[in-house]
Amino acid sequence: MTGVPPAPPRFTGKIDGAVVKIGGSLVADRARLCAILAECVEEPPVAIVPGGGAFAEAVRTTQAALGFDDTLAHCLALDAMGRMAEVFCALEQRLTIAASPEAVADALAQGRSVIWDPVALKAGHAEIAESWDVTSDSLALWLAGRLGVDRCTLVKSAKLPLQADPAALARAGFVDAAFPRFAAAYRGAIVIRAPEDVRQRHAA
Repeated sequence: MTGVPPAPPRFTGKIDGAVVKIGGSLVADRARLCAILAECVEEPPVAIVPGGGAFAEAVRTTQAALGFDDTLAHCLALDAMGRMAEVFCALEQRLTIAASPEAVADALAQGRSVIWDPVALKAGHAEIAESWDVTSDSLALWLAGRLGVDRCTLVKSAKLPLQADPAALARAGFVDAAFPRFAAAYRGAIVIRAPEDVRQRHAA
């Protein structure tokens, strides 16, 4: 690692990165979500990182009600991402699920887009805190670094804050608290895009 700070996120309207995180909240608009998934299949191969969406929110609600610890909540949130991966595959049947970074890398090498199920991380990983500080945003950056790809795209339904550096995004709640740390460690480009970019492209 050098002391050179990472470049700020770039914002474009085209998926051209090898890792694409798709927020689980996008299930509220089936047509828009299906367009995004189709684009991921039709573009050069990408690894899709699913957000936990309503499944993850159910974990938060249940933890608040019952008071179990963050380690269990983290494992359940990883399961939530896995369930969302299954939903994405049901919507776009050309996609398959890969349950490890190695399986993701093999699929990309074969020219296939896949959805990553982070189930293997339930065993624990020294780089990944077992808390709500790490969600699918940071995990997408972690996977991109693990794969050695030069671009990580986050597709978000929320409106982008005016200040777009990783620390400001975390303070605004646009990404998780650990995101600035993972962004500093990732040497590729971070791209954040709105789902409307996909809708406009497919409408054209």
